[in-house]
Amino acid sequence: MPSTKEIRGKIKSVHNTRKITKAMEMVAASKMRKAQDRMHEARPYGDKIRLICSHLAQSRTEYHHPFLAEDKGANKKVGLILVTTDKGLAGPLNTNIQRLVLQQIKTWTAEGKKIEATAIGNKGLGFLQRLNMPVVSQVVQLGDHPNLDRLIGAITVQIQAYMEGKVDSVHLAYSRFINAMKQEPVIEQLLPITDRMLDAPDEKRDYSWDYLYEPDAQSVLDDLLKRYVEALIYQAVAENMASEQSARMVAMKAASDNAKKLIDELQLVYNKTRQAGITKEITEIVGGAAAVS
Repeated sequence: MPSTKEIRGKIKSVHNTRKITKAMEMVAASKMRKAQDRMHEARPYGDKIRLICSHLAQSRTEYHHPFLAEDKGANKKVGLILVTTDKGLAGPLNTNIQRLVLQQIKTWTAEGKKIEATAIGNKGLGFLQRLNMPVVSQVVQLGDHPNLDRLIGAITVQIQAYMEGKVDSVHLAYSRFINAMKQEPVIEQLLPITDRMLDAPDEKRDYSWDYLYEPDAQSVLDDLLKRYVEALIYQAVAENMASEQSARMVAMKAASDNAKKLIDELQLVYNKTRQAGITKEITEIVGGAAAVS
C-alpha cells in the first residue's frame, strides 16, 4: 500500500492537471462561440454558390468551363484536400475524419486510382506522411482565424493539376459542425462540378438551367467558379475550426470531471491509509504500555 506522502503527491498532481484542463475548457468555450459565428456567416454564401454552380453544370452555354467537365477517369488519379486541426486534445475529431479518409483511400486504391494529397493542418499532414501518401502541398499553423490568403497557395496546386488533366477529380475532406456535441466527418467532391452535388432534393429539376451572361459567359464563369472553390475551402476550414473548439471543450470537460472523480477516490484512499496508520500507532502504544505494566 502506498504511503500517505505518495498519495498526497498524486492528489496534488491530479489537482494541477485539473486546473489545466478546466482552463482549456473555458478557453475552448470562448473560442467556440467566435468560431461558430464565422462558420454561420460562411454557410449561406457557400450553400448558395454551391447551388448556383450545380445549376451551371446542367445549363447549356457556349463556353464550357473545365470545372464543369465530367469525370472521365482517364488518368486514374484523384486529388484529396484533407482539413484537420493543428493541435491535439480535441477528442475523437481527427481520428474520425482520418478513419473515413483511410476507408476512401482503400476504395480508390482498389479501383486502381492514385492519390495526390494536400494537407491543411498538422494532424492531417502527419497522418498522410504515415501512409506514405504523396503530399503535393500543405499549410499548417493557421491559428484561430481562417485566412484565405494562406490557403490559396496550397489549393492552387490541386486546381492547377485538375486544369492540366493530371488528376481527374478533387475531393475535400473535413469535419462538419452539427452541434457542440456532434461533428460529422465528410468527404465532398469539389471538382468537377455536377448536378449530383445538390444537397436539397426539392432543388433538383428535370429540365436544364439557362442563364444570360454579361459581359460574356467566359468572364462570368471564370470568376464565379474561382469564387466557388475559394468559398467551399474557406467554409470547410471554418466548419473544422468550430468543430475543433467544440470537441476540445467537451474533451476537456470530461477530463476535468474524471480528474475530480480521481481526486475523490485518492482522498478516500488517503483517509483510509492515514486512519490505518493512526490505529497501528495506538495499538503499538497500548501493547507497549501493557507489556511494561
